Amino acid sequence: MAHVEFLDETMRDGQQSLWGMRMQAGMALPVSPLIDRTGFRVIDLAGSSLMEVLIKHAQENPWEGLDLLVNSMPRTRLRGGMRSNASVTFGVTPDSLMDLWMRQLNEHGIRSFWIYDVLYNIDKIHRLAKVAKEYGSEVAGSIMFVQSPVHTDAYFAEKAGQMAASPDIDTILLYDTAGVLEKERLKTLVPAIQKAIKGKPMEFHANNILGLSGKAYLDAVELGVTILHTASRPMANGPSVPSTESVVKNLETLGHTHSLNKSLFKPVEDHFRAVGHAAGFLVDQHNEYDVLAVHHQIPGGMTGTLKAQLAQHNMMDRLDDVLEETARVRRELGYPGMATPFSQLVGTLAVLNVVTGKRYSVIPDEVIQYAAGYYGETVAPIEGNVLDQIMTSSRAREVLASPPPQPSIEDLQKQYGTTDPDELILRALVPEPALARMRAAGPVRQDFPLLSSPELDQVRKLMKLASVPAVQIRSAQMNLSLRREA
Repeated sequence: MAHVEFLDETMRDGQQSLWGMRMQAGMALPVSPLIDRTGFRVIDLAGSSLMEVLIKHAQENPWEGLDLLVNSMPRTRLRGGMRSNASVTFGVTPDSLMDLWMRQLNEHGIRSFWIYDVLYNIDKIHRLAKVAKEYGSEVAGSIMFVQSPVHTDAYFAEKAGQMAASPDIDTILLYDTAGVLEKERLKTLVPAIQKAIKGKPMEFHANNILGLSGKAYLDAVELGVTILHTASRPMANGPSVPSTESVVKNLETLGHTHSLNKSLFKPVEDHFRAVGHAAGFLVDQHNEYDVLAVHHQIPGGMTGTLKAQLAQHNMMDRLDDVLEETARVRRELGYPGMATPFSQLVGTLAVLNVVTGKRYSVIPDEVIQYAAGYYGETVAPIEGNVLDQIMTSSRAREVLASPPPQPSIEDLQKQYGTTDPDELILRALVPEPALARMRAAGPVRQDFPLLSSPELDQVRKLMKLASVPAVQIRSAQMNLSLRREA
């Protein structure tokens, strides 16, 4: 039997997948000390996209909120996520800014990192890992699982071995964004990776989009994986990872051991369920099996983005067409891994193909950059006719004439008018008007009003449906006036 360690995803992947990264610090602070005492190996917490969303949608200073959360969890190592060559942008971020981003997360108390790149720019992964080691931080090199004819066990094992060859990589993280891994593939893939990484521990993260990932976790443990990524039940399942509660119960039933304090599960679960209901966010999700998802492999959070794009064109009835087109575009573009940025690029291109009715008539700049190799070498060649259409598109000449620059930190300090590293990162990530609104909003709130009742739930639904600025309801028992702020 195995002793299994757990990495908590409640405040990172859970809220990213279900809440669109809109978890403010005050939503978690009442129970973050409980999560800290639960016995997790690591607690996942930070990412660049989270910071952008907090600034733009919650007017919250992400550095201030991060400090509050870090200080509330002194017992457990906290994790941040990094794409090797970019932060918020779907383009390419200068190496100097990526190094600064890594250093500042460490300065704010993050001491564990997962670094990924679906095109496997190994040199960039190793460079960032070396920066993390300046602070003694733990680093997980990530294998982003993709199901395609070119993503073989040998391919993944080679990449894992190249990452693990660096003494700065401590663990290898097998990350299944589409939740498609089943026992048959795990039985060949996991041993191949284990052989290549020569004894370094393996982590496993699988989003439960198809409802298969809880079983995949048990199969992975039988094969020697010792670290599993889970989330508190309200923040788990659906497009998120399996719940800590269910995985612990299943492991115990099979005779495996762990070090988690189960008595702390319930208060954390109750809190996030109440916050989710009060904020109007998703909780307690479950997905049904959809074989089409195996072909397009769109991460759960991207499905919402595709729906929003189609809604803008009043074409919600074309969602299945877009999903099928996504699978086709993914194949034509050489099977890029369906994680940021390529899940967004492939999905957006599929929407454009369906909406315009003429495939590849509109091609985003980032797709041109991908075809030009700015993100790295493609896994498989782009189909010839598609590559021709991309490289002869109206924007191609201009994009190809402006490869991503690599300014120094001094150049960036001059460009953004500050030598303060926290401020420099914010100015590089987010436009100034959004930063101004954030500053005007004042200090980060350290609590969140848990106002919820059947009546208030009905009011929230009414305001979502109402298209007029004011609504008044009168009855014998109630006189209610609602006015939407400008």
